[in-house]
Amino acid sequence: MTAAAADGPGAGAAPILPPATIGVLGGGQLGRYFVMAARTMGYRTMVLEPDPGAPAGAAADVHLAAPYDDPDALRRLGQECAVVTTEFENPPAAALAALATSTIVRPSPAAIAITQDRRAEKAFLTDAGIPVAPYAVIDTVDDLLVPMAERGVGFPAIVKTARLGYDGKGQVTVADDLELADAWRELGGVGCVVEQRLPLQQELSVVLARGIDGECAVHPTVANTHVRGILDLTVVPAQTSDHVAEQAVVLATSIAVALDYVGVLAVEMFVVDGELLVNELAPRPHNSGHWTLDAAATSQFEQQVRAVCGLPLGDPSLVAAGAAMVNLLGDEWAGGEPDWTLALAGGGSHLHLYGKAEPRPGRKMGHLTVTAVTPTDAADLALALRRHARRDLQLGH
Repeated sequence: MTAAAADGPGAGAAPILPPATIGVLGGGQLGRYFVMAARTMGYRTMVLEPDPGAPAGAAADVHLAAPYDDPDALRRLGQECAVVTTEFENPPAAALAALATSTIVRPSPAAIAITQDRRAEKAFLTDAGIPVAPYAVIDTVDDLLVPMAERGVGFPAIVKTARLGYDGKGQVTVADDLELADAWRELGGVGCVVEQRLPLQQELSVVLARGIDGECAVHPTVANTHVRGILDLTVVPAQTSDHVAEQAVVLATSIAVALDYVGVLAVEMFVVDGELLVNELAPRPHNSGHWTLDAAATSQFEQQVRAVCGLPLGDPSLVAAGAAMVNLLGDEWAGGEPDWTLALAGGGSHLHLYGKAEPRPGRKMGHLTVTAVTPTDAADLALALRRHARRDLQLGH
């Protein structure tokens, strides 16, 4: 199964060069760093995002503060942008279809459609021969009449809404078929995927870029730690077996080829019994790739610009012995404005704040990247610097 290759009028081998305008659907921090990379390279940028205070909008040449499906905004994007991309996986399908009639859309609407619906994504991966955890689809109440055991899914299991869930939202852990039925109703009776919960040895991800010529540039495999469903810590390179590291690259590249993908793609994976299972795909730069801003020869955001504009891809290599990234959530502001003194003291640490006005629990406000002589040292220092920034948890107190 391969995603449709067409990505809009004029799609071809000719590169899109500065000062052409690049459009972005979505205005969060991923869009902000993409816009900053594009503007550094000489491109103009136009962001479509309804929030007038969005981080990407503040950095762009033009911020269209309108709904994603606003006809006038889409018309302007299509007329003025040489290519349009997205910084999140859930733009309205109609918006992408409208844009694809007047300009190039990369990644293609077909690829994004697969990744924005867990049912389609699981089916695509299975058809492509990519290993995934045992799963079943629940679309109607009739689907609950067949016990999960008969569908090859054991308990405990996680019920996930097929669309729109992220950072642990739209997910419920269940212990049996009765709890599954209750959880499905709690989630609104919408289409869901039920995944068997497995004993994880590691959570890994691979961020890669694929160009219009099929060239792939793969950043090193990273190890991730999640807390309450939100990424907390990323360590690079992942401390895992050579077999797992090599297989992670093979799987991620195979998925990009099967999708006929153009752009940056993140592939989240689980290590179970020494083997890899693919969890989810993200058709965009990814939180677990933020370390590339400070510790890769080419950041994931510059790679996205290069890929969607048809330029040669950059060197994805890690340029430090080890690196780590910790997320900074709104929770860090609970005791007042954090103290960033040590985080800004140098010594391999890099503070990134996204310009969001209101810190809320669970909201991603920024991240901190650290480079060090080993991945473990980088992780330890990143965690220590974050603890210090919380005024009630400063080092030595």
